Amino acid sequence: MIAGFETREISVGSAGTIFAQCGGQGAGVLLLHGFPETHLMWRDIAPRLARDFTVVCADLPGYGRSAPAAPETGPPQTKRAMAAMLIEAMDSLGFERFAVVGHDRGGRVAYRLALDHPGRVSRLAALDVIPTAAIWDRADARFALAFWPFSFLAQAAPLPERLVGACPEAVVEAALSGWGTPETVFSSEVRTAYVEALRDPAQVHAICLEYRAAAGVDREHDHADLADGRRIGCPLLALWSASGGLANWYADEGGPLEIWRAWASDVTGNAVAGGHFFPEEHPTETLHRLRHFLLA
Repeated sequence: MIAGFETREISVGSAGTIFAQCGGQGAGVLLLHGFPETHLMWRDIAPRLARDFTVVCADLPGYGRSAPAAPETGPPQTKRAMAAMLIEAMDSLGFERFAVVGHDRGGRVAYRLALDHPGRVSRLAALDVIPTAAIWDRADARFALAFWPFSFLAQAAPLPERLVGACPEAVVEAALSGWGTPETVFSSEVRTAYVEALRDPAQVHAICLEYRAAAGVDREHDHADLADGRRIGCPLLALWSASGGLANWYADEGGPLEIWRAWASDVTGNAVAGGHFFPEEHPTETLHRLRHFLLA
């Protein structure tokens, strides 16, 4: 549980439910997590952000305790389908317009939300992520070896499902210890929660479907948007790990800010101390930057 927050299971049509914890009052802010986390990644940020906003910490569709995004037409677990499901959830909570903050996989859903539903998103923060097409177009040996879930989880079923299901502890351990954040950041309770979220075969399958979509149709959606000149209209804050790949691999292109400026007109941001999981490693610094952006 997140201190002071209440649990909600939000019905979203025939798709099932979105699991979230909500707290605070005021304008809405939707917080979206990455892999292999759940909404609990925001445990140290959400209560303090709730002093100024109504904060919704949701499990992504197909992650944690949220149902997968399964549209009537088209492939499941695309970022477009996941974003549409979250729009329904925010509708149910009474938020016609809201800000979105997404880390890792949540960042990919967040910017798709802003592209597909421009009138609904007031501000967008994307943490340690660049657009899906951009990262795949730049993929090289460094990318393949460092961020193995992109290729591993996108393999055809049932291989990754069976391997993750056989030992979710190994998957969580490899992620939490391998991307620059000290292992001590994650308590045993948090580690256990992340492992337990990977014990349900249906949820593991949904996560793999999401990675398969990122390797395929999500890239196609991104390229189509660029070709059509579609851009993110709201202010965008990009934050990234000062010691991670985004800070070091793309310096000759101007770094993450220049990459994001191909997608949005109003882009600000900078590196944050720590590894990939810097919102959990340095929650106070992350909160300060998010709060300043969201209150501007």
